[in-house]
Amino acid sequence: MLLALDTSTKRMGLALYDGVSVLSETMWTSDMHHTVELAPAIRDTLQRAKVSLEQVAVIGVARGPGSYTGLRIGLAVAKGLALAQHLDLVAVSSLEIVAQGQAVTDAQLVAVLEAGRGRLAVGWYQVGEDRWQALGQPAVLTPQELSALIKVPTVIAGELSGPVRKVLARKHKNAMLASPALSVRRPALLAELAWNRWQNGDRDDPITLAPDYLAVGEALPS
Repeated sequence: MLLALDTSTKRMGLALYDGVSVLSETMWTSDMHHTVELAPAIRDTLQRAKVSLEQVAVIGVARGPGSYTGLRIGLAVAKGLALAQHLDLVAVSSLEIVAQGQAVTDAQLVAVLEAGRGRLAVGWYQVGEDRWQALGQPAVLTPQELSALIKVPTVIAGELSGPVRKVLARKHKNAMLASPALSVRRPALLAELAWNRWQNGDRDDPITLAPDYLAVGEALPS
């Protein structure tokens, strides 16, 4: 059994996955109360699914990019559970969770997350081996900077506010904005991605695993 935790941004999520079925999936928006909300949410998720912590073999966690506070709390809880319960730990890029939820097309893909102060954490993807493959490293951009980089048909998915959608929509045919429902960063996808890595023998060290805050000139706000 795998327990997935995503606290990358204000949009938090948990999922339970056994390799065959998603036993539970919960998503909610927190007013940055991750510290007080996460542990009770894990308890409630396990209780609703009638699963004990002893049945969990691996923790899947979103490693960022995202909020400094959200990532710090999520990884601390995931690492604490892994160490205390002797569980395996698998981390997944928060942008990859967004990307792998999109249908495979010939267009390029941009996955975005809110990065605070009107900025976006941005990852570029193209199709390879029938799935989305990351192109280079994520970056922090303003919506205007991202818009200026879109030169060819591009699917854009992730945390897109109304004002950001308006900026990007000005690219007309080149900017294909995913609907709000298809832009949700689903913890069930995190669980599946982490499960596949785990089945392939990949593990992360709970001692050395660090969140991906992105390299910017100033710390991203909570």
